[in-house]
Amino acid sequence: MSATLDLEPFGATHVGFRLTPQDTGFYDLFSQSASHLIEGAAELTAILGAESQEEREAIAQRLSDIETSADEATHELIRKVNSSFITPFDREDIHGLASALDDCIDHMEAAGDLIALYRITDLGTGVAQQIEILARMAELTVEAMPRLRSMKDLSSYWIEINRLENSADKAYRRMLAEMFNAEGADPIDVIKHKELIDELEAAADAFETVAHKVESIAVKES
Repeated sequence: MSATLDLEPFGATHVGFRLTPQDTGFYDLFSQSASHLIEGAAELTAILGAESQEEREAIAQRLSDIETSADEATHELIRKVNSSFITPFDREDIHGLASALDDCIDHMEAAGDLIALYRITDLGTGVAQQIEILARMAELTVEAMPRLRSMKDLSSYWIEINRLENSADKAYRRMLAEMFNAEGADPIDVIKHKELIDELEAAADAFETVAHKVESIAVKES
């Protein structure tokens, strides 16, 4: 949190002075952390077109590497919070946003891993739609992080994330209905696909949680 001191000597125009310096390194770390979401979404998109089990396993490994890098970025943020006397906003909010960003890539990595481990080859249009939504959510989240510096022009971000999450919910419910209503479906295949779409739905929920964190911070700081 920052404070301002208002001085109006001899009828001078209102002037604001910061009493608390801002450590801008936090904003760079948030942007760095969010950049892993773009990488993760790109790998999930690539897995849709994978033509062999070997290719799917290679993509899953790259997702795992991205998730490891994202964990390191999160840990760096937490270390900076713990070692800094001054923070741009509440420490609890920094912890919460860092953790929420990490959850997004965790669920995307888990989805890619399930595709490889379960040897799922027929992903279907529903999964493709889920991944498309996640890719757009990742783009919007990355674009929003630099705007934390000013806390301006962020409302369009969380409104659009909410809209996308609602679309993801509808896609998820349709896929569940199709799986459970399909005659002669293999129960094992149903279980595999349900675990996959559950992870993708959890990723969409995690992106919405990030947006909620950003909205809460913006309201506090406005």
